[in-house]
Amino acid sequence: MSTNELSIAGMGVARSVVSQIVANAAEKVEGVASIYGQDIASGLIAMLTSKPQPTTDAVECEVAADDSLEITVRLAVFFGYPFTKLAAEVREAVSAAVDAQIGVRVSKIDVCIDELVFPKE
Repeated sequence: MSTNELSIAGMGVARSVVSQIVANAAEKVEGVASIYGQDIASGLIAMLTSKPQPTTDAVECEVAADDSLEITVRLAVFFGYPFTKLAAEVREAVSAAVDAQIGVRVSKIDVCIDELVFPKE
């Protein structure tokens, strides 16, 4: 099995598939601007300015010993949304999406807020 594939409950799932499911669920939560570093604007800003590109994956996932998933998701969020409430909503959305699509339990979801987006005035 390649390092790009996770072995979960007797099946292989590409990390990119899990990342897409997580990103899609997280981006639907009100207050999430984008999955950190995965939107077109972030890429263009990094190319045109001295702002560095993210050096870590926006979504990381590992399989725990009990065949559950442990996920880390990195977000850019809009100013004005309480971080703890936003993180709880992201955890709930991601867990439900992974359970519905892959059919495995998520035992841990770390939400990292890596960027704060301010509204234009």
